[in-house]
Amino acid sequence: MSAETPTAGAAPAPEPGRKKRSRADLPWWVEKVAVPVVFLGAAALMPFLFDPGSNVLATCVLALAYTVMALGLNIIVGFAGLLDLGYVAFFAIGAYTIGWFGSGFFSQVGNEEGWHIGVSGFAAELPGIHLNFLLVLPAAIVFTTIAGILIGLPTLRLRGDYIAIVTLAFGEIVGKAAVNGDTLVFADTPVIGGALENVFGPDQTVTAGRQGITPVDKIQLPGLDPFISLNQRPWFWVALALVAITLFVNFRLRDSRLGRAWVALREDEVAAVAMGVPAVKTKLLAYGTGAAFGGMSGAFLGSFNNTVNADQFQFFFSIFILGAVILGGLGSIWGTVLGAIALTFINFELLPRLNTVPSKIGLDFDVSEINFGIYGFLLVTMMLLRPQGLLPERRRKLELTEDAELMHDETLYTARA
Repeated sequence: MSAETPTAGAAPAPEPGRKKRSRADLPWWVEKVAVPVVFLGAAALMPFLFDPGSNVLATCVLALAYTVMALGLNIIVGFAGLLDLGYVAFFAIGAYTIGWFGSGFFSQVGNEEGWHIGVSGFAAELPGIHLNFLLVLPAAIVFTTIAGILIGLPTLRLRGDYIAIVTLAFGEIVGKAAVNGDTLVFADTPVIGGALENVFGPDQTVTAGRQGITPVDKIQLPGLDPFISLNQRPWFWVALALVAITLFVNFRLRDSRLGRAWVALREDEVAAVAMGVPAVKTKLLAYGTGAAFGGMSGAFLGSFNNTVNADQFQFFFSIFILGAVILGGLGSIWGTVLGAIALTFINFELLPRLNTVPSKIGLDFDVSEINFGIYGFLLVTMMLLRPQGLLPERRRKLELTEDAELMHDETLYTARA
């Protein structure tokens, strides 16, 4: 006589008529319609809770801008599984786009009278190139998309750590070019140097180096006055609009044929290619799309910060954005949003408030000096306690947890005599 008994360690059989619900069981409109509407609607009203010039509101603006970047990096790392340690390069290119086309940097164009398109007020009277922000934004997207494709080309035959090395090198190259661009004169460039000299002048440099391009034109939307630094609310709403656009594109891409191709390459590139997924095209689209969001946010931050300085584009920034993706959950859209907001407030609100703690306990050091240690501690703790992230993607949650009820539809049994 034999009896079926559950194996040791197996999950208990579910009660008849009851089934554990998961996020995957919810209707599609909850994640794609209800949650975004509630999130964006509540966020749109939040600026009224703070003074227009509040530092907390300024941190919220930065959190939204970094969320756009994190969602862009999540396409590359989370969707396609391509490690990118040089994402700061796209921030730099986007920021320099508004620095070039939204300031007095090219002061000699138009016989020192400047070019002005879609701007009014003080900016319309300054020398240099001054384009409306809505014109600069597409230019930043185009430039960074091209840069993303260029960085993707050397990585087509690489995997794992080798991709990380190439992207890290690209980020460092762009950062050093920003620092040393004040020594590169347009007139000295081969072939087109003479034509550029006639347009920009004989001594025009590519960047302003560590001196920085400042001031940068404030955002001006049609029918509205230019934004001002003392009122953070318009900046917040524009940043929120960029987040809304980014979320829409992310959801559409994730559920599209291209998004499924990215996931297939991430899970098993050999099998995906064997099934007909074009690896070269798919990878380049991942790099180009993710880079576009970095450039879009970079152009916004260039105007918000009122300066574009080479010292802003450090390797640490790439790690900061990558940390937001990991903290929230690789491949998870809402997890990435949560991770970016959490790290931004830790960096700009929590750590400055902790600066007074060491003196109260008899220590003499600046907490900002151990920022790297704090971020490292957070990431290690997350990997140990919740490796799937704060709000993980369902697939990754199933991979990294031992919840048998979610992993299998049936409880395993063995026959024992």
